[in-house]
Amino acid sequence: MARKYRIGIVCSEYNYDLTKMMLERAKEHAKFLDVEVAKVITVPGVFDIPLAVKSLLKDKGIDAAVTIGAVIEGETEHDQVVIGQAARKITDLAVEYEKPVGLGITGPGMSRLQAEDRIERAKDAVEAVVKQLKALK
Repeated sequence: MARKYRIGIVCSEYNYDLTKMMLERAKEHAKFLDVEVAKVITVPGVFDIPLAVKSLLKDKGIDAAVTIGAVIEGETEHDQVVIGQAARKITDLAVEYEKPVGLGITGPGMSRLQAEDRIERAKDAVEAVVKQLKALK
């Protein structure tokens, strides 16, 4: 029997009414896929996610990571800077540690209503890392 995959999830507390629901969907989907969520780390915001992802990827007991956040459009272009920098660093970490990282961060440029409609996208990030793990083994 193959070893069960173990993933870590990093979840942003900013817009936590949305990201908490996203986190629950991700955990439920991991269970459905027979993947163990070995660790969940909460961070203040999406910009803070990369450091926590690095911590997970350094852990030899973690096979992959999933990121969860909701970046809602504001009055400035701050949302684009936040998601752009976080996504770039998250990608760099996946390549550096040679472990999949699922981008379950919605935005930028979305309204609160659009963010609510995208809560289920957290499942897609879990699905993506599991597919990558299977493809890379």
